[in-house]
Amino acid sequence: MPTTEQGTELLTREDGFTQLLTPEGERVADPDFDPWVADVFSDQLVSLYQDMVLVRRIDTEATALQRQGQLVLWPPLLGQEASQVGSARALRSDDFVFPSYRENGVAYLRGAELTGILRPWRANSLSGWNPYDINVAVPAVIIGAQTLHAVGYAMGCQRDGVDTAAIAYFGDGATSEGDTNEAMIFAASYGAPVVFFCQNNHWAISEPVGLQAHRPIADRAPGFGIPSIRVDGNDVLAVMAATRQALERARRGEGPTFIEAVTYRMGPHTTSDDPSRYRSKDELAQWAERDPIVRVERYLERTGVLTDELRAGVKATADDMATRLRSGCIDLPTADPMSMFDHVFVDETPRIAQQRDEYAAFLASIEDPAA
Repeated sequence: MPTTEQGTELLTREDGFTQLLTPEGERVADPDFDPWVADVFSDQLVSLYQDMVLVRRIDTEATALQRQGQLVLWPPLLGQEASQVGSARALRSDDFVFPSYRENGVAYLRGAELTGILRPWRANSLSGWNPYDINVAVPAVIIGAQTLHAVGYAMGCQRDGVDTAAIAYFGDGATSEGDTNEAMIFAASYGAPVVFFCQNNHWAISEPVGLQAHRPIADRAPGFGIPSIRVDGNDVLAVMAATRQALERARRGEGPTFIEAVTYRMGPHTTSDDPSRYRSKDELAQWAERDPIVRVERYLERTGVLTDELRAGVKATADDMATRLRSGCIDLPTADPMSMFDHVFVDETPRIAQQRDEYAAFLASIEDPAA
């Protein structure tokens, strides 16, 4: 298997992963997975292409806003658009998403309001949306915690007798956390209708995936009794096919599935990170050749679908969205610092009340006497 000097993978089909669209934009036949995207014709693929372009524009605009001091922090998803778009578009509206902090593309596709996505990163609120409005939980910053939440929700659906599924998104680093492994044990033991969706972006902050996983991450799930799929995470068609298959298993009562979407984080872990300290320019350039958006463009060009007019229309839509995102962010009101204690629990606990009083006293102690 070809690797970079740090040991991150540069996969080929011979490495045992599902790919339906090559980096060169060539459609690859796969009798096992083609049926799962048999309804995706040119119009639908154009829609997926536009989704990825818009998700990338949200991400790059938010990164720019952070660099300009408008956001406190931002976790870029650059390079992971196919993993998020392909999986999110496979979900039903009643399925429930349990994201990490990087699935802002998924949140947008599920209906999160643009400005709302930025609220937590501007320190304006603790969440950017009501989870029950779009069936997406509040992003989990604690690595791997959301996998347990997803399994619990899925077990509830199971007991309610509905065919709704849950999906948990997490990175390669989360597979070394106890929560994730415990979640897979529970899911396997009870046959929970949940999809574990691992975006293997090759870097758990500054550590390469090869340090913690000497074999493909997808190989871990069968040890828990969970079938797994290893898919090219930069191939939106393959991701959609794998996710649809996994969701159908869940709906039929066949239990959990683990998907390893092999992708790459092109940007920093967060905007407080400097990836040039731990990865090479050559590695970045090699993965840039596998850009998820470019490969769809190449395919649409080969088939004569991607015209200059279509490309310009997608760009105009992205530009308009970026303008609305920026103005919405800048217009957000400054939050009352004390509001961080609101809605932590349904009923305020003595400990929260104590923290509220302590923080109020702290703020009073630093007030400008001249104010």
